[in-house]
Amino acid sequence: MEIMMNKVMVGDSIELIRKLQDASVDLILSDIPYGIGLDDWDVLHANTNSAYGGKSPAQDKAGAVFKKRGKPINGWSEADKKIPYEYQEWCSTWANEWLRVLKPGGSVFIFAGRRYAHRCICALEDAGFNFRDMLGWTRPKAVHRAQRLSVVYDRRGDQKSADFWDGWRIGNLKPTFEPIIWAFKPYKITIADNVLEHKLGAYNQDKFEQYFGGKDNIFECGMAAGESGLHPAQKPIKLIEALIDLVTIPGQLVVDPFAGSGTTLAAAKSLGRYYIGFENDERYAEIAQKRLHGL
Repeated sequence: MEIMMNKVMVGDSIELIRKLQDASVDLILSDIPYGIGLDDWDVLHANTNSAYGGKSPAQDKAGAVFKKRGKPINGWSEADKKIPYEYQEWCSTWANEWLRVLKPGGSVFIFAGRRYAHRCICALEDAGFNFRDMLGWTRPKAVHRAQRLSVVYDRRGDQKSADFWDGWRIGNLKPTFEPIIWAFKPYKITIADNVLEHKLGAYNQDKFEQYFGGKDNIFECGMAAGESGLHPAQKPIKLIEALIDLVTIPGQLVVDPFAGSGTTLAAAKSLGRYYIGFENDERYAEIAQKRLHGL
């Protein structure tokens, strides 16, 4: 399959990115699978624990937000403990290719989730990337489904424990924060020299401030009205546009190896950048194509 500019290519991203030329890409920006069992495509380990991937009554009520369980319910086995290592191994299957296709000083922005982002960073560093920063994106709205511990004891008929542990929850605090990994391909001499040679390595602080009103590495951004609903892991297009504008200029090439519904590609097109997207699921690739044709 020939890789074409300004297209969504259907297929395995690890195979497709091998077709790109060395040092041909200015930015890789991708919302990669988090490895937390959101859906079948998000199970990136060989663990056959039947509880992992199952559903609880609370998840059934939550609908599309939590289709599957992201952790076992009957304690952590040795196989469960290997899940983070297997996620890092999965990241290592593509990290070297990402480094190869980027120009010196070219950035990667990766949404990798809170649980295993550190494993992704390790894979990037092992491949030869430099880890620049961890950006903090906060959402104005987030679904919170932490179960009340007292309810569990009520169901068991243990009223004493239910009363004592009232107010305690099972799960996590409200997930309003998402980490964004920012790494880059090393350059030869200085950033100033690299900018002159490759037009990469520095960042546009003034442009970033136009999006979020400041230069902090923690910022809030929500979905615009009518924007959501195309993909279970969809991100705001304004957020993606801000990241593209932060490190590239018009006419440069943005690649998203896990394109999903095409948010990165749509943002790149709207900002006058060339783009290439890879998506393994034909349903989402079709959504992305329709979205791009509508711009």
